[in-house]
Amino acid sequence: MDLTTSLIAVGFTEYEAKIYLELLRDNPATGYQLAKEAGIPRSMVYEALGRLRNRGAVLETLEERATLYRPLPPDVLLDNHAREQQQLMAGLRDGLRQLYQAPDEERLWTISSQQSIYSYALQMIREAKTDLMFVLPDPELGVLRTDVMQAQERGLAISALLTGEGELALTNVARHPPLESEIQRLTGMLMVIADDLEVLIASTGQEMMGTITRNRNLVGVARQFIWMELFTQRVYARLGADLLARLDPADRQIFESLHGDQ
Repeated sequence: MDLTTSLIAVGFTEYEAKIYLELLRDNPATGYQLAKEAGIPRSMVYEALGRLRNRGAVLETLEERATLYRPLPPDVLLDNHAREQQQLMAGLRDGLRQLYQAPDEERLWTISSQQSIYSYALQMIREAKTDLMFVLPDPELGVLRTDVMQAQERGLAISALLTGEGELALTNVARHPPLESEIQRLTGMLMVIADDLEVLIASTGQEMMGTITRNRNLVGVARQFIWMELFTQRVYARLGADLLARLDPADRQIFESLHGDQ
């Protein structure tokens, strides 16, 4: 990890980061020593030290004719920063929410990046009022599981189609046959439907890309797809060997792939 880059990412300037890191290595130190060891122009070192002092990142003391500096311990520095960021985010969240109006229209919106897609899916789950429906690969199941279970505790009706090996303790849940998942290209798809009003459909992986819409027709198609797949799995669970034997070989192979019977 590049510590200088990381400190810059949390609000330090380059000179401030270099001074703080040098103080961690060797303290107490004078401004002259810091300028020399950290490679900072002497004309800039005291300005940077003043900013660090004002934010509480360094401590100073007068000794004879010199001012000495030492760093705030890293744990204290980072704890302070975390609290400040939490307060900032809380205030920012409230302010932005007051400005934001959720679109009530039927356009198709593209959403990019894994983190943004996961965050949007979590928001859909947390804000749902009546029901949720899912297609869940294993990685996304791991990310969303806690919030899905909390939604169930809130009394929402939840249906989930699992395309991996993970488990989900819901009443209306089924595992999609692996062979059919490959044929339908579901192994790399996340789908979330909230309150029959909005659907998120995303390809999974590191470079995720998703579509969000409140288009009633598309939400209906997505809902019908999940409902039919769950219905099919419930029917299959009640089929006997004699009925399975009457299926075409290709169809029977799809059903049997759910249990690994090739």
